[in-house]
Amino acid sequence: MDIPKIQWYPGHIAKAEKKLSEVINRVDLVIEVRDARIPLSTGHPHLDKWINNKKHILVINRSDMISPKTITSWNKWFYSKNQYPLWCDAKRGVGINEICQSAKESRFSIDNRRISRGMRIRPIRALTLGFPNVGKSALINRIAKKRVVDSARKAGVTRNLRWIKLESGIDLLDAPGVIPPNLEDQKAALHLALCDDIGEAAYEIESVAIEFIKIISTLNNDKNANISVKQISNRYGVDIKKGFECPSDWINEAASKHTSGDTRRMSHKLLEDYRNQMLGKISLEVPQ
Repeated sequence: MDIPKIQWYPGHIAKAEKKLSEVINRVDLVIEVRDARIPLSTGHPHLDKWINNKKHILVINRSDMISPKTITSWNKWFYSKNQYPLWCDAKRGVGINEICQSAKESRFSIDNRRISRGMRIRPIRALTLGFPNVGKSALINRIAKKRVVDSARKAGVTRNLRWIKLESGIDLLDAPGVIPPNLEDQKAALHLALCDDIGEAAYEIESVAIEFIKIISTLNNDKNANISVKQISNRYGVDIKKGFECPSDWINEAASKHTSGDTRRMSHKLLEDYRNQMLGKISLEVPQ
């Protein structure tokens, strides 16, 4: 991969992760949140260590941004590994009831275990865990049925750990997005940059936009990918299939039409259009 190395580990994440390690043993349930466009890249490598023997609910947010066919393919892949994800669109509230039901079932199981050990029932402690900007705060607000935490479509909005009491007998810990200190898998790091799950300070936007055009060209030949290259070509008036020697040539031509030749602005426009679902339902990862 010829894009510059992508690294991003803000100070607030380092501090929050240190605090998180101090309270993780007090948590009964981990609600892991991933991005539907990149469910593998948004899986934290240290997750198993954090979960240990705790109850675990895997939530994959932004299900509206990929095709139902891709979701079906992912379900088969996860089921083969004895994982059963719950898909949702936290922004619109789709799939929230299933998540709440799963949390209630986990609470009953935890209560019964405490009773069997002669312990008193108390509100269970749940942790929402995931990479920055995967939609944890929006999910919490939906579960709480009111705005209890700030939510915005950018990385780094949540900066401190905060306990939130829910009516369902669950104390929810809202934590900032966690990310490995070193992004060793640079393909995954690229996916995080494309989906705006890490800050723009981590990468050079024109290089990432060029890689996006490369990915689009590759995924278009995958039968499992619901991608409309024609839609993208029509939107910008530049045919991706035209036979450019380099993806940067496509960026240059699109920039001449839309941003007065400013390739940086064009790169930003392209990525924002993708993130705002203006280019169709494009999944950057599909099951093997």
